[in-house]
Amino acid sequence: MKLASYKSGRDGQLYVVSKDLTKAVSAQDIAPTMQAALDDWENAAPKLAALYEALENGSAANIKLFDETKCESPLPRAYQVADGSAYLNHVELVRKARGAEMPESFLTDPLMYQGVSDTILAPHDDIPVISEDYGIDFEGEVAIITTDVPMGVSAEDAPDYIALVMIMNDVSLRNLIPNELAKGFGFFNSKPPSAFSPVAVTPKALGSAWDGRKLTVPLISTLNGVQCGAPNCGTEMQFDFGQLIAHAAKTRPLAAGAIIGSGTISNSDRSVGYSCLAEIRMIEKIDSGEFKTPFMKFGDTIKIEAKDANGASIFGTIDQKIVQYNAAAKPVKKSA
Repeated sequence: MKLASYKSGRDGQLYVVSKDLTKAVSAQDIAPTMQAALDDWENAAPKLAALYEALENGSAANIKLFDETKCESPLPRAYQVADGSAYLNHVELVRKARGAEMPESFLTDPLMYQGVSDTILAPHDDIPVISEDYGIDFEGEVAIITTDVPMGVSAEDAPDYIALVMIMNDVSLRNLIPNELAKGFGFFNSKPPSAFSPVAVTPKALGSAWDGRKLTVPLISTLNGVQCGAPNCGTEMQFDFGQLIAHAAKTRPLAAGAIIGSGTISNSDRSVGYSCLAEIRMIEKIDSGEFKTPFMKFGDTIKIEAKDANGASIFGTIDQKIVQYNAAAKPVKKSA
């Protein structure tokens, strides 16, 4: 099944969405919000699945046209966002950009940082940034939402705790990263709020696009109307979601509604393109000795989407514009 959160208050209103993303129906009689459904997933999921079936066959009441511009990210705020870096081609390239080698341990132990969870951008929200000098970049990723995960879960058992799959724009401020990492304490200011796709999908509903541990379709990133790349999410993923969940839960349980990101989708085959500007710039540096592509500017737009084998959108589209932050403006989070 496919689920979305329409804008309403801080936590949205839960809707079930049709497979082709054309129709939707309120799930308020089952759970008021996505988080409420996840908190009672064992009971809520079968009821939501039945509503999804009714929506698909046309027997559900009060069916309306689905409008992804009305959507928050599936979880407008989450108890936890933990973002990994599972594609080592990306890790190697961005480390080269700042003159750092890739340690051997990166082959066996996943990288992960704690992201912003209390303020998550909607998939069609502007991205507010104070200064272009920060080095604004997008990062196309896959993310999962968990049910309650026990501490110490094995990588083999961890996929059983994946409730939903979505895609992500992990916004990065590249010029702030080197000084932060030099302190030896990880990302903070360089990782502002991110956005997720309008729709989150159960692993079963993904069909052949999900192999049980990872998404296996290209992720398409389009900057200012020009495609940057479409690397395959299932290719060269050093750590699958079972391994990422196990890493996150090594010393702590994960509450239902925890989000775990894959890190930037990255393939070593240059012909498929890239899911962030940092990689494009590093390739330019390797080939020509200098960076040529600038980071994002105010007014730039980024679209991120995944399509199935028939060319149909799976999760809807992340479609955002970079804007200069205005402290006097209305808050980013707003009701419909």
